[in-house]
Amino acid sequence: MTDDGPDPFTNMFEAPAKFARALFQPVMGAMTPEGLDETSLSPQDLQHWGEVGAKLQSMWAQYQAEQLANPHALAPYFDPSRWMQMAEDWYKQMPIANPAEQQALLQEGMALWQQVLGQYGLSGEAPPATEPELPRKDRRFADPRWRAHPAFALIHQTYLFLAERVAEMVEKMEGVPEDKREQLRFTTRSITEALSPSNFPLLNPVVMERTLETRGDNLVKGMEHLLSDLRRGQLSHVDDSAFKLGENIAVTPGKVVHETPLYQLIQYSPSTDTVMETPLVIFPPWINRFYILDLNPKKSFVRWAVEQGVTVFMVSWKSADASMKEVIWDDYVRAQIDAIDTIRTRLGVKSVHAIGYCVAGTTLAATLAILHRRGEADKVKSATFFTAQVDFEKAGELLNFIDDQQLGLIKAMSQDGYLDGRYMAATFNMLRGTDLIWNYVVNNYLLGEDYPVFDLLHWNGDVTNLPAKWHQQYLRDLYRDNRLVEPDELVVDNTPIDIGLVETPTYVQAGKEDHIAPAESVWKITEHFKGPLKFVLAGSGHIAGVVNPPGSGKYQYWLNDGAPRTLAEFRAGAVEHPGSWWPDWIDWLRGQDAATVPATGKRQPGGKGDSVIEDAPGRYVATR
Repeated sequence: MTDDGPDPFTNMFEAPAKFARALFQPVMGAMTPEGLDETSLSPQDLQHWGEVGAKLQSMWAQYQAEQLANPHALAPYFDPSRWMQMAEDWYKQMPIANPAEQQALLQEGMALWQQVLGQYGLSGEAPPATEPELPRKDRRFADPRWRAHPAFALIHQTYLFLAERVAEMVEKMEGVPEDKREQLRFTTRSITEALSPSNFPLLNPVVMERTLETRGDNLVKGMEHLLSDLRRGQLSHVDDSAFKLGENIAVTPGKVVHETPLYQLIQYSPSTDTVMETPLVIFPPWINRFYILDLNPKKSFVRWAVEQGVTVFMVSWKSADASMKEVIWDDYVRAQIDAIDTIRTRLGVKSVHAIGYCVAGTTLAATLAILHRRGEADKVKSATFFTAQVDFEKAGELLNFIDDQQLGLIKAMSQDGYLDGRYMAATFNMLRGTDLIWNYVVNNYLLGEDYPVFDLLHWNGDVTNLPAKWHQQYLRDLYRDNRLVEPDELVVDNTPIDIGLVETPTYVQAGKEDHIAPAESVWKITEHFKGPLKFVLAGSGHIAGVVNPPGSGKYQYWLNDGAPRTLAEFRAGAVEHPGSWWPDWIDWLRGQDAATVPATGKRQPGGKGDSVIEDAPGRYVATR
């Protein structure tokens, strides 16, 4: 308190509290202690709101002091000026700046207000006997409190109307190249998602009610969450303290049997008396941690494959640091070949089965092309691709991040020779902003809810750093210029690449709802490889479409035994199968080589006479 009354922070929260009480009074009943006016606050309330304001002020002041002491602590992708510039550039390009468009929006908006107010009997007409039926629906506003009062109905209906109209403007703009139109679509969606009234406490009735119920304590807890995330430079989705590698995630038993400065090679212990003679090596993407395929015993693809009698090896990539500033794509291709050769030598086998997931699948395609060019194709008996692209013509929304300006920004953020993984995490979150950003802003920062315990989201936030030279090379040569599909256009490890040479039997899995590697883009591998190929379209997306164990009873997959020439033809003639596609894959794998051997000797990693480095999951997966 000051001599003139409550301090500014107290006023900041006292005014919304009064407003909220008045606004909710007609629909929620009395919310004040008996005998008090509905818009007044008791002395106890005033004292509590003052304490809340003081706590918030103190926490923010402490954070500001930290930033002044270390002005470079805030990650550049959290710089507000960057996002303000993006919004300003967007506004200049959009017809919404045209006065005629603004007038049309105003007139249509007034008609909408009349329609909404009519549902509450506020437009001169009798209100309907049933609950108000609003013209636009969205799950962000599914809570009944968004319809309980006409003010909140008008707020969210006006927002949805405007978001709809600006999206239509992008489609109607003339003379815009398709790649620029796609960028405008993405920017428009990002901005309208950010401006949703659900993200602002004074416009969100759910947040306002929680604030009244807790007398602002939710805001204090939310501020704690916000400042914690600002300090770590990353949005939190879950309670990370609930997970520990090797204890409740990445728990399939195994040993690290080989190590280089770029990766560790894990061999998992068999759980069957006999195993398939040809072992399996899995190359996960180094953009994320490998344990997405070994989350827990029920979800683990690794454990399930081991239980099917497969000798499974997993590559665990090292998160980049300054020592990897010269690492380029050639090094990842050489690493894949090194892992293949290490396994062949270790087990005394002629070949391996290989899986490549996402970017590691793209790299596996290059590896196969190099092996074919060198006359060593028999080192890989079969190849499986999880949501992997080789032709980036239809690579989806990530194409919005590869123009010269974006590449320049990424380069500027990689001064130490690597790109901080938090940037990639923020980028992927932006692709699904409502689900992966704003939903958590509301829950974590505004409602002050406790973090959930969810292993998949923990993995999603367990970021890895990327070698800067490789990342620039990948975005430029593959995403932007699509050079991998041009014969001999790229040279890797002194060998020209022609993926049209690949005759390795191949199993290709795509996700029906994948927004990172769209199914249409993944399909294009069928147009380049020459060997026998089986394509399966799985339900869900980039992660859940892959990590879908048979016991979950979730989703479905589609097969087409004909000869479709396009994904549209595949879908038209496909047969839907319920549940997981994993059993179909293991049947296909056994069809490539059904021979088995006893699970003895070095099939048991760490057994007598077998020198190993450490227990799975190893050190590399734990380094940031």
